[in-house]
Amino acid sequence: MDNQLSAQLQGLDPNEIQEWLESLDSVLQSSGPEVASYILERLRAHAKTIGVEIPFTANTPYVNTVPHQLQPEFPGDQPLERRIKSLVRWNAAAMVVRANKEEHNIGGHISTFASSATLYEVGFNHFFRARNDQFEGDTVYFQGHAAPGIYSRAFLEGRLSEEKLQNFRRELKEGGGLSSYPHPWLMPDFWEFPTVSMGLSPLMAIYQARFNRYLENRGLKSATDAKVWAFLGDGETDEPESLGAITLASREKLDNLIFVINCNLQRLDGPVRGNGQIIQELESAFRGAGWNVIKVIWGTEWDELIKRDHTGLLVKRMDECVDGDYQKYVVEPGSYTRAHFSGYLPKKWARV
Repeated sequence: MDNQLSAQLQGLDPNEIQEWLESLDSVLQSSGPEVASYILERLRAHAKTIGVEIPFTANTPYVNTVPHQLQPEFPGDQPLERRIKSLVRWNAAAMVVRANKEEHNIGGHISTFASSATLYEVGFNHFFRARNDQFEGDTVYFQGHAAPGIYSRAFLEGRLSEEKLQNFRRELKEGGGLSSYPHPWLMPDFWEFPTVSMGLSPLMAIYQARFNRYLENRGLKSATDAKVWAFLGDGETDEPESLGAITLASREKLDNLIFVINCNLQRLDGPVRGNGQIIQELESAFRGAGWNVIKVIWGTEWDELIKRDHTGLLVKRMDECVDGDYQKYVVEPGSYTRAHFSGYLPKKWARV
């Protein structure tokens, strides 16, 4: 930024900027987000035609895509579902810990399911639809490293015995055990797709969704709203196969395809992007490829704070922090977070 431009920005009247923001708020309240979006697009197009350079970005702010006021009521019993999720997560942890006590170096990738349990429970309870005589059912490619959680839930449902869980990752034990990852050959009555080969699961999901549309468009099967789901981790997206065909999905307009990427910022050797933001990086890649992206970052406890962020400083601070910062906040006491996160905000605002 040159000195002349910097001086011009410093000379801006804050009240004038606030009037623009309030005008947009007024349009939102009176006409809704669709009209507001149309007006902004008209402004952008007009600015372009008169020579105003608008910086390109495929990113949206580091907040939830759907604002709190537009979120529908939760369709289920949240306390009950939370209780079930806690039991599933506990059983998964107990199964992996026990297996590693029984035999050294069994492993189990427990952090994968620990961070994605809510995603799977919401999917099982409200989205995934089974196959029946009238409906072909949804297709789900489970993240391979989350297998302990899927086994744990199946145990609660009465579909797996305690003996099976005791023999996690030891299929040759007496009575049989559970395969390390989704394995249709070893467990044909449980798994449909082998998904642990890093990067192959999302690639297979794209081509499965495309093949479904291919059959429908040629009258070889009835058209349905069956969905293809692919669950993967943020570290997994570094595999070239993971993102290698995402432009094919948008080019073919595969509205029957959903990727759920669990960005827990972890991999075996540290943060996925210590000096960057993997969520923003992936949003840019997918939006640039023509996908619809919905980010879910902050829990409902943040809603009131973000609502009161009239200056935009809180969202600005969220945008500034890199994944390494957020990992640090998790392991440090609250005093550290107050000093290094909210401490960067003006003192008057930080007390809100």
